[in-house]
Amino acid sequence: MEKQPDTFGSLFENAGDYLETRLDLLKLKAVDKSSDIISSVVSRLTILLIVAFAIVILNIGLAFWAGELLGKVYLGFFVVGGFYALLALILHFFWHPFLKGPISSIIIKKMLN
Repeated sequence: MEKQPDTFGSLFENAGDYLETRLDLLKLKAVDKSSDIISSVVSRLTILLIVAFAIVILNIGLAFWAGELLGKVYLGFFVVGGFYALLALILHFFWHPFLKGPISSIIIKKMLN
């Protein structure tokens, strides 16, 4: 009779240890996923920033070149600016399939893998 209370006590102690271990495992998995997502986002943003600088420099050169062809430098900047305004309008109306969908898919894949 005396062994039964020890068995229940041991069972509850093991269950408590099991729950604590499961919580620790969940925390570690969450930290792993978070660090993976954050490192992926930071690396992609770094590349995006470098590409953005390159595009800005190329666009300045393109604006000067177009301005030289048109006879006035400021006209080249208007042409390049108008092109980007048109591109912004197109992206605004078709935002979901070109930007939101792929970005959502990337985030979901990162979270589930």
